[in-house]
Amino acid sequence: MVLAKICGIQNAKDAAAAAAAGADALGFHVDLNGGRSPLFVSDAARIISGLPANVSSVVVTSAADAEKLTELAQKTGAKILQLYGDATPEAIQTVKDALPAIEIWKVVNVSGAESIEKAKTYDGVADAIALDKAQNPMVRGGSGQTIDWSIAKKIVEAVSTPVILAGGLNPENLVEAIWTVQPYGVDVNSGVSNPDGSKDLEKVRLFVERTKGAA
Repeated sequence: MVLAKICGIQNAKDAAAAAAAGADALGFHVDLNGGRSPLFVSDAARIISGLPANVSSVVVTSAADAEKLTELAQKTGAKILQLYGDATPEAIQTVKDALPAIEIWKVVNVSGAESIEKAKTYDGVADAIALDKAQNPMVRGGSGQTIDWSIAKKIVEAVSTPVILAGGLNPENLVEAIWTVQPYGVDVNSGVSNPDGSKDLEKVRLFVERTKGAA
């Protein structure tokens, strides 16, 4: 069964609805792009505290320092940190040593064949490798643009670490993406969002339903 993650959750109502729709994980942007993100640590902690036990909480951040990452995990109560920043394998290991229960998903921005070697850098260190397409070097986080699925497939084949596919996914292209790449999980934000960043709950429902049906 493919894991379904709904990212960019901004309020408790959307969190509850996405969880009820069957999402396996919910993502919260905290300290992303130098702090320019919609959620404060306290906001994320409050929403995360109300999630069902079977739904994983993911703090999505561009922070890269091990001490900062450890603090984010502790203050939010997140089960997973998804790293868009330049955290080194050594920094990731430091966080995991400090917090053995935490999972680390390292984002690799897929631009070309060189991304395969980049992904290998985190193989066996991160708990998952998330593939996305950067908007530009100054903006961390999803661009809403699809990546080259053929390269994503090669990364899946090249690493032993589970791969999460992101980048421009939506209920319409999701099944083809899963069949092509064969990822461990899929991650969506803008593809199920309204213009104001809140979630289109019908699109969330369809995304989760089609993720589970694609296998």
